Amino acid sequence: MNAPVDPLLPMAAIRTGNACFPSLNETIKEIIVTTINVPTRDEVSSQNQAIFDNLKKALGMVPNLFATFAHSDTALGNYLALQNAKSSLMGKSREVVNLVVSQVNECDYCLAAHTMLGKMVGFTDEQIMELRHGRASFDTKFDSLARLAKSVAEHRGHADQSVIDSFFAAGWTKENLVDAIVIIGDKTISNYLHAVTKVPVDFPAAPPLA
Repeated sequence: MNAPVDPLLPMAAIRTGNACFPSLNETIKEIIVTTINVPTRDEVSSQNQAIFDNLKKALGMVPNLFATFAHSDTALGNYLALQNAKSSLMGKSREVVNLVVSQVNECDYCLAAHTMLGKMVGFTDEQIMELRHGRASFDTKFDSLARLAKSVAEHRGHADQSVIDSFFAAGWTKENLVDAIVIIGDKTISNYLHAVTKVPVDFPAAPPLA
């Protein structure tokens, strides 16, 4: 006569990864994988619908990553307010930081978007590639800014003191330092959101880092 089977054994095996039920373990893992969708206008709050409409008027589209912020009633508006706030670093300077940080965080979405934006503000393909490496041999000030952004991003704020000194020696100010850190924070938010959600990239892909 067969021995009675403990009814709790299957669940115990799943919890502990017991080799007795390998296929069941894999099935459970597959079931609990969650896909984060890109919400449509009809799926977001009325406040976010108004933001979608403004984005479409300004950009001709609602970028997938911006749309993903709209899973929250407040995150999209708060993020755009941060991104569009007045800063001492605008235009090319801002794109230097955006490209460097997106490369450090290996964000395919933001690298695609900021490669396009980098070209729009006047950087060449070669300059953009160099900025992604965290340097800018074509401009002393941008070089010190790129190196600062890379050091801050890589070391989670604990930038090398010599990099900070070089930043000031190149002519940047304390205001510029603070604003650079704010932009690093801004870009880290979007980098992390894409890393977690993996929503489709709806910009031309950035070339592999050479």
